[in-house]
Amino acid sequence: MKQILIALLLFPVLAFAQQIKTDHKLEKELNTLISGFKGTVGIYTMNLKTGKQAGIYTDSIFPTASIVKVPILIGLFDKIEKGELSYHQPLMYRDSIKYGGSGIMQFFKDSSATELSVLANLMMTYSDNTTSLWNQRLAGGGARINEVLEQYGFKDTRVNSRTKGREAIWKIYGWGQTTPREMATLLVKIRKGEIISKAASERMYRLMTKGYYDENALAQIPPYVQAAAKSGAVNESRSEVVLVNAPHGDYVFYVGTKNIKDQSWTPDNEAEQLIRKVSALLWKYYEPAGLR
Repeated sequence: MKQILIALLLFPVLAFAQQIKTDHKLEKELNTLISGFKGTVGIYTMNLKTGKQAGIYTDSIFPTASIVKVPILIGLFDKIEKGELSYHQPLMYRDSIKYGGSGIMQFFKDSSATELSVLANLMMTYSDNTTSLWNQRLAGGGARINEVLEQYGFKDTRVNSRTKGREAIWKIYGWGQTTPREMATLLVKIRKGEIISKAASERMYRLMTKGYYDENALAQIPPYVQAAAKSGAVNESRSEVVLVNAPHGDYVFYVGTKNIKDQSWTPDNEAEQLIRKVSALLWKYYEPAGLR
């Protein structure tokens, strides 16, 4: 009985994977591109119009870093859909929840009035850490978010930080974990209106098209082309997931890295350069020369 239940839970992701065919030419180009990279690279890409895929270590687990904010957003909208939260719900910021790193809410004055929509926007636009941790709590915590992910058939994408029972795996992967295939698939499902509800998916997708951090993968895509994206970065890992609403058909890709040797925080970081190169290659591959 347990095996049947697991199979049913995994069916959406497995069915998605079975409908696509491998683009061997593109896969060869990607392998050539990453040759010599000092670290581990995982890539998954799919042309949504043709259904063809290509990838490297597509089902290996990588740290999410701030890409975990996509699952947190889903957990938040699950609560909104159930009526337990409202998108414009008034809230009050307390500086006791301040968390450093990326974002701007940490600079708000104590007792500042805000609302849930602001938290969601800051989390996805500026990758705001303070609002992200607040949203994780409002969504019911990491365990609840992981339950929602499991309901949609995702077996490896998880929130680890501040999640009971996942302390050991948090030490390995940090705040969250995913695989190239799963994170790309998650974005595709949002694009198709299949996560939470059509309306919730559309709102989440809008939030993901307004990112501040646009100097890596997004910089290789023309500014007049819409793309939904989220990036993540810690010392030993730089990653990005993008769904491009390209003129000749949508395509999605995830580039994940871990155990990277170059842990610098400059634009010429090896992993960030790789993300830019992969994005540029895919744009040129999927779009005819006349539109570049």
